[in-house]
Amino acid sequence: MSNHGADLYLDLMKKVLTNTIYADPAIRVWGEDNEEARQEGRDWPSVAHTMVGTKRLENLQHCVESVLRDNTPGDLIETGVWRGGSSILMRAVLKAHGVLDRSVWLADSFQGMPVADEQAHPDDQQLQWHLHNDFLAVPLEQVRENFSRYGLLDQQVRFLPGWFADTLPTIEVDKLAVIRLDGDHYDSTMDALVNLYPRLSPGGFVIVDDYVLPACSEAVETYRGEHGITEPLQPIDGVAMFWQRG
Repeated sequence: MSNHGADLYLDLMKKVLTNTIYADPAIRVWGEDNEEARQEGRDWPSVAHTMVGTKRLENLQHCVESVLRDNTPGDLIETGVWRGGSSILMRAVLKAHGVLDRSVWLADSFQGMPVADEQAHPDDQQLQWHLHNDFLAVPLEQVRENFSRYGLLDQQVRFLPGWFADTLPTIEVDKLAVIRLDGDHYDSTMDALVNLYPRLSPGGFVIVDDYVLPACSEAVETYRGEHGITEPLQPIDGVAMFWQRG
C-alpha cells in the first residue's frame, strides 16, 4: 500500500505528534534523557500530542495499513488516549488512503486514571497512576480540539467517554480491525479485552502499549490463556507488544 504522497504526509504526522521537530522538554523520563527517549516513548512530553514514541506509532501505522491492504473488516479503537495522538494517527492513515467506511473510536475517562482501592487488583494498587492525574487527565474537549488542529475531526471520529467497564459493553460496532490497549491497569486491560476482542476480525491486530507493566501483562496473559489464544506476541520496543488474530 505504497503511495509517495501518503507516506510523506504520515511521516510528517508522526514527527509532529511526537514533536521531534521542536523537541519540547519532558515532564518525566524513564532511563537516560536523550533524543532516543522520545523515539522510544520513554518520556512524558510537555507539549507533544502523544507519549508513545515513534517506534510505536510506526507499528500502529503498519497495523492499520495492513488491515486496509488485506480488506480486514472493522473499525479502529484505542482504549486510553491521553491527548489523542495515536488515534489522530489512525484517522490520518484512513484519510491518507481515502478510506471513508471505517471509524476511529476513542475510549477514555477523560478525567485521568482511576483510583485503585482495596478491591482493585494488587498490581493496580502498586501503580497509583491517579496521583499524576494533574498531567494524565486530558478533557474530552481538549482531545477534540487536538483532532481539529490537524483537520481530522469529523464523523469518522467517535468518542466513548467514561470508565471502560461502563462504556465498552455499549459500543455500537460489530467488527473491529485494530484494537490498541493503553489502559495500564489490570482491570482496565481486562475490561477492554473482554468487551472488544470477541469483535476483532480474523487478521486484525491487538496492540498492548504498556505490556512491560506487570498489571497489564498479567491481564493479557490471563485472557489469552483462558481463551486459548496462541498467536505469538511480537515486541514493538522495550515496552509494547502486539499480535495478529489468526
